[in-house]
Amino acid sequence: MQIAVHLSNMTLPGGPAALGRTLAATAKAADEGGVDTLTVMDHWFQMEQLGGPDLAMLEGYSTLTFLAAHTSRVQLGTLVTGITYRHPGLLAKVVTTLDVLSEGRAMLGVGAAWYEREHQGLGVPYPSTAERFERLEETIQIARQMFGDDEGPYEGTHYRLAETLNNPQTISRPGPPLMIGGSGEKKTLKLVARYADMCNLFATGVDEVAHKIDVLKGHCETEQRDPATIKTTIIGAVDPVADVDGFLTEMERYAALGVEQVFVGPAGPDPVEWTEKLTATVLPRLREI
Repeated sequence: MQIAVHLSNMTLPGGPAALGRTLAATAKAADEGGVDTLTVMDHWFQMEQLGGPDLAMLEGYSTLTFLAAHTSRVQLGTLVTGITYRHPGLLAKVVTTLDVLSEGRAMLGVGAAWYEREHQGLGVPYPSTAERFERLEETIQIARQMFGDDEGPYEGTHYRLAETLNNPQTISRPGPPLMIGGSGEKKTLKLVARYADMCNLFATGVDEVAHKIDVLKGHCETEQRDPATIKTTIIGAVDPVADVDGFLTEMERYAALGVEQVFVGPAGPDPVEWTEKLTATVLPRLREI
């Protein structure tokens, strides 16, 4: 089973002046310790459930490009980018830049966006839920076209591009792996079945995740897609460093469902020390599951 480290807390000892050093050291520990994927949030404001906008938040892709310079092997991406944040053509170009500068280590994580406060706060349009899902599908189509050989126009309901030119092209072929975040059964998992290389489900319990996987399989049957071609990942498990045995027992149950990767985040004030403990005490045993 694979492991990913998700960096969601940017309020760390030393404040903004030390943040670059701390994040670089955390990424280095993850990279050298064998972590498979390193992600950051793509938000402008810290989420309410993690303390809200009074706490620090960095722009996601600037952070990832910085971390790419301090790593050599770990996969890099957001968990996940709300499609309202950037025009899809520009998003594809940003992800391509990350992929090129990291020598093929980018992934593209996308979702329909949900954090209305940051949109209102910074003056970004926040369409209805139905329209955001329409825009999500068009964004995926545009990214796939820009990562491919077709440089012609794209004509959608919400987006129209005269040229889907993307030069230089991504190192990853046929483009960075696409993750669609979320577990909505009617829309999100249907889009996963239609387009995604990876899904990311909340680890809300083995029974609930089993149900979501069954729903996804049903959508795959409709889309004539082999569900085995979609990498199933989860986020939201217990702190693996605090309770190694409990965490591994839980992961054995998820792995039995077909879950291939778990996203975990540093707990406590020192993400470097936490990541070093993770790679030393948890990762070798997780690999055996």
